This record gives sequence, C-alpha cells and structure tokens, in this order.
Amino acid sequence: MKTLFRLLIVVGILGGIGSAAYYPTKNYFEERNRPKWRTQNVTKGDIAQTVNSTGKVQPIHRVSVGASVSGPISELFVDYNSKVVEGQLLARIDSRIYKSSVERDRAQLLTRQAEVARSEALQQQAANDERRGADLKRGNRDFISEAELDQFRFVRMTRDAELNVSKANVDQAKAQLDNSLANLAFTDILSPCEGVVIEKKIDIGQTLAAQFQTPEMFVVAPEMDKRMHIYASVDEADIGMIRKAQLDGQVVRFTVDAYPEELFDQGKIVQVRLSSTEEQNVITYPVIVETPNIDLKLLPGMTANLSFQIKQREGIIKIPNAALRFYPAREKVHPDDRKIIDGVDEQKQIVTDTAKQMSADEKAAATRAQNLRHVWVAEGNFLRGKPVQTGISDNRYTELVEGDVSEDDELVVGEKPKQ
Repeated sequence: MKTLFRLLIVVGILGGIGSAAYYPTKNYFEERNRPKWRTQNVTKGDIAQTVNSTGKVQPIHRVSVGASVSGPISELFVDYNSKVVEGQLLARIDSRIYKSSVERDRAQLLTRQAEVARSEALQQQAANDERRGADLKRGNRDFISEAELDQFRFVRMTRDAELNVSKANVDQAKAQLDNSLANLAFTDILSPCEGVVIEKKIDIGQTLAAQFQTPEMFVVAPEMDKRMHIYASVDEADIGMIRKAQLDGQVVRFTVDAYPEELFDQGKIVQVRLSSTEEQNVITYPVIVETPNIDLKLLPGMTANLSFQIKQREGIIKIPNAALRFYPAREKVHPDDRKIIDGVDEQKQIVTDTAKQMSADEKAAATRAQNLRHVWVAEGNFLRGKPVQTGISDNRYTELVEGDVSEDDELVVGEKPKQ
C-alpha cells in the first residue's frame, strides 16, 4: 500500500513537471521553427536613374596636315605633344628644285614682257603707216592705190593680233610664276590651326611623294586643352531615354582607368547620331559627350565608363530593390494575401505564353503595368503584401510613387537560413 502511494506521488510529480514544461517547450519549438526574415528599411533621400555605357575619349577635331609638293624633308620644328599656333612652321621640304622653277618662270615672264614691248612698237609702226596712207589718199586720190591701203590696213591688223598674243603670253607667264611661287611656299608646312600635335608621321630625310595621294605628316588636335569628346555606343533600348536626357540638359558622369578615384561630372550630351551599328544582332547608336579638359587629364584613346543621368528625384521615399525582387513561397503568405501570389503566378504564365502574340498597344500597357508591384512585411508567422506604385530606379533603390509604405518600415528581402 505504501509502495502504491509512493508510486502515485512520483507520477503526480512527473505529471506536474511535464505540464509545467509543455507550454515553454511548445513555444520554444514554435519560435525555433518560425521563419526568420532578412529585412531592409525604407529610406528617404535622393535618387537618380542612369544608363551606363563605355566610350573612347577623342579630340573634338583631328586636323590632318599634309603636303602638296614632293621632296625630301630637310627640317622638322615640332614633335609629339608640341603646342602649336595657327601659321606656325612645322616642317620644311627641300626647296631647291622649286626655287629654280621660280627663277626660270621669272625669266620667262621678263622675256614675255619684252615681246609685248616689241609687239607694241611694231603695232605702232603699222598704225602710223596706215594713217599716212589714208592722208595721202585724201590729198590725191591717184597718189596711192586701194591695194596699197589694204596692205597697210592688214599689216596693222596683224600687228594688233601679235600684240594681243604677246600680252596673253605675259599673263600665261605670270600664272606659271604664281604656280611656282605657290609650290615654293608649300615647301614650308604650316599649322592650319592652334592645337597640340598628337601624331607625327615623318622624319628628317624622308621623301614625300604627293603626285598620287597627299601624304599625311602631322595630326593636330585643336582645343584639346579645353574640351574633349567621348564617343559612346548606347543600346537601342536606352536610346529614347538618352535623347530625352539630352533635351532636359542632364549631366553625364564618368570615370577613366587612369584616375579611378576621380569622378568627372561635367559631361553633356551634344549629339545622338542616327547611324546605327549592328553587332551580333545588337543595335547600338553613337552618342557624343562633350567634357572640359582644362588640366589635360583626358588623353586621346582613353576608355571612359559613363553614367547618363536620365531623371533625378530629391527628398523622396525609396524602396530597396531587393524588396521588389523578393517573391515569397505561397505557404508563408497570409491566407488573405495568397490571391496576390496566385495572381502573380497566373500573370507570369500569361505573359510567358502570349508575349509573342501581344500587340504593340498591349505590350506598351504591360510595360506600364510593371510599375504596379507588391512588397512584403512580416506579421506573426506569415507575410502580408502591400501594393505600391514605383517610379525611377537606380541600382539600389526605387522611387515610391504611391502606396502604404512609410520611412523606416522594414520590408522583407529574403529568408534567413535555419540554424
């Protein structure tokens, strides 16, 4: 009897201990099995939508300096990186042949001028003979015959023609001399503009042959110490936004590998060219960006990593992009909100099945509808969805246009792994 009584006491004690431990143990396992969510806060601040691209830094203009005459290079006065002004002597071609041509043509001109003087004298003599014959004829009609008068007249006309030929020969000799003087002047290679010599393609002693093609001697870049151009290629999907950014006067920021820590933020879009390029079924358009280059940090051929600013908002509510990308499992969503998940699944299937059959209007409407999204917040053991309308986006945040979301709200971006 005593043994039974003791057994009942032990059972009662154990039952009490188990009853006391049941709810804490149950709560412990429930808490342990409850999903742990990774969250990010909604913030307030500025946001800028950008389009990224790469491009090559080039001078605004590349002026090619060539030669119009042939011959060996006798002197060089500039080298790479030389700063030149308009009219500055860059090089000289051996001018001995061209000087001799000038002297020859000058002597030829003197000869032609002497022939003019001789022709003028003969013409004057013929004119005098014709006048005397006419005077004699008027004094005595029988003193001189008509045949003799014709002879005087035709000799005078011949002398007139010879004088005109002599004058034409003078003009021809002057033109030939001018041509020789021009060729002599062309032996001095002058800079056509102010700038920097970025290419030198000749050396002393090198012979130029300009008969068939003008040889390129130097390339001068004007205004390189003031401004440069960046030639970028932009995908056709973004070119509409680039053109709008150009009209709005949005800035272009970029970096170059030579100064990775320095941000160049004074670029502006000066041209969106209409000539497209296709490479591996990808269409791109050239976009020209102008930027200051006061310190000559930007050199021809540098690669620039550009960010075209499309739109900018200041002091707005920003949703983390990770929260917009998060897509929860159906069983972890509150029953009242599972229709959101079901609707998203259905809509995804419809878009997948009919994307190729959609009309242009339907595609445009579907694109606009992408701004209507859902974000998720933790509530007990489940997630609740909140509809939001979004605006512009950068690589981290998206503008909140409309929705029941406030600053510092915690939005679910993922699930923590169980320990």
